[in-house]
Amino acid sequence: MTIDLTDTTTGAIYEALTEARRRLGGPALGMVLTLIVETSEDAQYDAMRSANQAGREHPCRVLGVITRRPKAPSRLDAEIRVGETGPGETILLRLYGPVGQHTDSVLAPLLVPDVPVVTWWPEQAPEVPSQSPLGALAQRRVTDAASGDNPQGVLADLAEVYKPGDSDFAWTRVTPWRTLLAATLDVPHPPIVRAEILAERDNPSGDMLAGWLSVRLGVPVRRGDSGGPGITDVRFETLHGHIAISRHDGRTATLSKTGEPDRRVALHRRDQAELLAEELRRLDPDDVYGESLAWLFSDARTDDDPESPESDTFILSGRSAVAEQAIADQRLAQQVEAGAPEPGVVDAAAAEAMNADEGETAVESEQEVSGQ
Repeated sequence: MTIDLTDTTTGAIYEALTEARRRLGGPALGMVLTLIVETSEDAQYDAMRSANQAGREHPCRVLGVITRRPKAPSRLDAEIRVGETGPGETILLRLYGPVGQHTDSVLAPLLVPDVPVVTWWPEQAPEVPSQSPLGALAQRRVTDAASGDNPQGVLADLAEVYKPGDSDFAWTRVTPWRTLLAATLDVPHPPIVRAEILAERDNPSGDMLAGWLSVRLGVPVRRGDSGGPGITDVRFETLHGHIAISRHDGRTATLSKTGEPDRRVALHRRDQAELLAEELRRLDPDDVYGESLAWLFSDARTDDDPESPESDTFILSGRSAVAEQAIADQRLAQQVEAGAPEPGVVDAAAAEAMNADEGETAVESEQEVSGQ
């Protein structure tokens, strides 16, 4: 069922949605979340289709938001779809004029009560997702750095303003790689000395994978360029040979180890709907993403060839003792801010108390000896 409303209000939209649900014989909502999609007119078809496909796995109310003609008179148009594309509900809103500056106020009455809210930007993300009008409504905020003209620059900007609950498709795309790498390195293997990742030059997922491996393995990781598609090679140098995973067709990877026969592994590239469905499976903050993103743009990063301005390759040093000490100092500062005593103070107090106890024991022992 499709309902078109022109120059309407949120109250009229809610009433039309309730009536449509009643006609279809489904008075109960049965929604597990609200998905907000802020998009453009050109990209709305693909974005809403991906949202509806993800909704088959996660029944939700999808609220598409398109802001048009900021200088036009205020107007709100709505297209409501119920019972056609999936188990959820879809509302596509077009906001004209000044009303487009208050999208959060327009959407607030349409959110499903008492369920999480996820905001997704399939195109250009706001400068600070957590502080944008639609991002402030959500527990999870999903962006896509690869959709911009400068993916690495977008990732760097996102790292500066990161807040728990943020995520990016550049990270979601490496989930199959991370799964395969974890399974590969979970079996006994020689100590790893260094690693290298090859991907397309402007591929932010290759950067994120380099950050994750550098944090987890604690070894230098070089990020190099390849012809694609996407990430093509992950190589490890060990004390007794090499471990490598190569994927040059975007579908199947080859796992090779020194002294063992090669093996073929399925590793296909996923579409937008699959990426969104994965993001909707997790509604709590992704701490591993935040840690990898911060490390990617930390002082651990150095240019591979600083004399060549055309090269975007870099090296991430493994976590050294200096880096570990910096992390420990940061945790200590957080404990002090929370009112917890510093470990040094606690140790000094404990030592003083112990010395006092030992002194009292010694005096008592001398008195016992003299009394005898």
